[in-house]
Amino acid sequence: MSNPTEGLRIRPAVRALLLTPDDEVLLVRFEFPNGRTRWALPGGGVEPGESDLEALHRELEEEVGLIGATIGPHVWTREHVVAFANGLWDGQRDHIHLVHCTRFEPAPRLDWDTLRAEYLHEIRWWHLDDLAVAGLPLAPADLVERVAELRRDGPPENPIRVAI
Repeated sequence: MSNPTEGLRIRPAVRALLLTPDDEVLLVRFEFPNGRTRWALPGGGVEPGESDLEALHRELEEEVGLIGATIGPHVWTREHVVAFANGLWDGQRDHIHLVHCTRFEPAPRLDWDTLRAEYLHEIRWWHLDDLAVAGLPLAPADLVERVAELRRDGPPENPIRVAI
């Protein structure tokens, strides 16, 4: 089987599944220039010279104001081909880490003009029951089912590839 991303410029990225004991997840709403909306896990690109963990700590501080989180295991991988507005990348490979936390009030360290320039327009906690019936465009698309698996079975031995 051939690799569908072979030869493409794939951006390395990290994301956090911020999960509370009350089954809430923190999601960010992206509004893309093509009119598409996605509710996704917070995170972003890994800069040259950064490890995944360094990048995730930086991204969580910048995007949602979470400092010093205990980053759990890499539980999922999500790879997708997408045209980036800057033309530097053909797609992205997200390494998604589980982060158990208590609910906090998101307070991004970046200003909203900067966040909106990166297409981020809202940050919100969602209870899994509400997500299951909301019909939102999620990234990963199977987020609700995958979180239910994590709650039931614990983290996988090896990261699971999740739906685009």
